[in-house]
Amino acid sequence: MIEAELKARVHAPEAVMRQLEARAAARVEVYRDTYYDRPDGSLENAGEELRVRTVHGADGTRTVLTYKGPVVDEASGSKPEHETRVEDAEAAHAILRGLGHVPFIAFEKRCRNYDFEARGRKMLATLVRVPEIEGTFLEVETLADEDEVTVALDDIRVVLAELGIGPDDLTRETYTGAVAAQRR
Repeated sequence: MIEAELKARVHAPEAVMRQLEARAAARVEVYRDTYYDRPDGSLENAGEELRVRTVHGADGTRTVLTYKGPVVDEASGSKPEHETRVEDAEAAHAILRGLGHVPFIAFEKRCRNYDFEARGRKMLATLVRVPEIEGTFLEVETLADEDEVTVALDDIRVVLAELGIGPDDLTRETYTGAVAAQRR
């Protein structure tokens, strides 16, 4: 499956949050993400991602290992995603290091997640603040087969428009790139 996703800068976060809360209850979580690469940077150069994410929320703590393949939709940056829960975060980190991967960048994301249905699809909207980056972001995503990514992205654009997010607000900026730029 492809994670069809659009990300936007939000200029009125409180207004968007109120609209999302009318659709679903918020799940407030803090993500601690560590991205890995090969020592030669070949994963990043190929547009691939390998991440260990530990999520802290009201329901406890969980860790997931994620691999994202190269972009399948250039305009949105949507990628195939494979994710699995892991029981032991430290073991996951040790396995990746043992396989020769090196931590590329690590940072924290503060998220308000909203699960809801729209346009016949399960959607996840996430308001995101990254302490090292100025501003608030909104990610809206849904899973789609590769041949329906364009239609899924159109459905996401409708949801964004309903939330007052226009095409000029969309961004392809990555958190990893923005955090790395802040640290230079």
